[in-house]
Amino acid sequence: MSRSLIEIRNLKKYFNVGKGQSLKAVNDISLDIKQGETLGVVGESGCGKSTAGRTILRLYEPTAGSVNFNGTNIYSLTGSKMKALRREMQMIFQDPYASLNPRMTISDIIGEALDVHKLVHSKAERKHRIEELLDLVGLNPDHVTRYPHEFSGGQRQRIGIARALAVDPKFIICDEPISALDVSIQAQVVNLLQELQRKMGLTYLFIAHDLSMVKHISDRVAVMYLGKVVEIADSGELYENPTHPYTKALLSAIPIPDPEIEQTRERIVLKGDLPSPVNPPSGCHFRTRCPLASEKCISVEPPLVETRPGHWTACHFA
Repeated sequence: MSRSLIEIRNLKKYFNVGKGQSLKAVNDISLDIKQGETLGVVGESGCGKSTAGRTILRLYEPTAGSVNFNGTNIYSLTGSKMKALRREMQMIFQDPYASLNPRMTISDIIGEALDVHKLVHSKAERKHRIEELLDLVGLNPDHVTRYPHEFSGGQRQRIGIARALAVDPKFIICDEPISALDVSIQAQVVNLLQELQRKMGLTYLFIAHDLSMVKHISDRVAVMYLGKVVEIADSGELYENPTHPYTKALLSAIPIPDPEIEQTRERIVLKGDLPSPVNPPSGCHFRTRCPLASEKCISVEPPLVETRPGHWTACHFA
């Protein structure tokens, strides 16, 4: 896991909301994702996690910045070169009910990618590959002629995973792939993703707001707040020694399955509402809700600096 597969530099994605204003969904983030690792991304709803994922894959065109995949800036590619790179980078979407076309059979949903990239050369080969993919994600290969409405939410998400795997990618963005599923099914899907990673050498960007699940699956975790990365570290290090006030507040919300500890521990409750990404606060974006905020936080934006080996934080008091 030493070599970086993805290098994200100063990535920005702004949306025009009229009257000359821009919604700063992703506001200057820089990350490296190493070959074979899972990088978890956490934060409140609306902090820019999913937009960052879609911009990295170029489902959204960026406002500024670059994303290098294996040394190639994907934003510089056009036509057939970009289409070829699409095979290397795939996405598993959040809602398994909305991401599968209800008018297409499972065979057509998974087979579409095989057809677009011309990965099979006969109907028999196509059928065999689709059945192979369904078996890989734990579904009955005999169900290829069924439609999405004939499957449960967990099964539909497995179909979405099979579709992503059809083109044999190196990198997959998992955009909250378990948040729409029953709790009883969530662990099964996460275990499947980990098993596929071991078998196929996949690299994941795992977006979620379930902090305990992110700890379970991720090698490193990045915390986002209002379009920016405020802390990033190895999973164990981040959960044991959080240094940003926002990270500490998020982690204090995780329930502990021990009633005695749960009763005595201190919850950090953030005051105020999340500021608007159309007009974020000056200086440190978190200062309006931070218990440590000072005059410096109003005027000076804290840079993301290495506070411990491999542990980066954007806070004047880290």
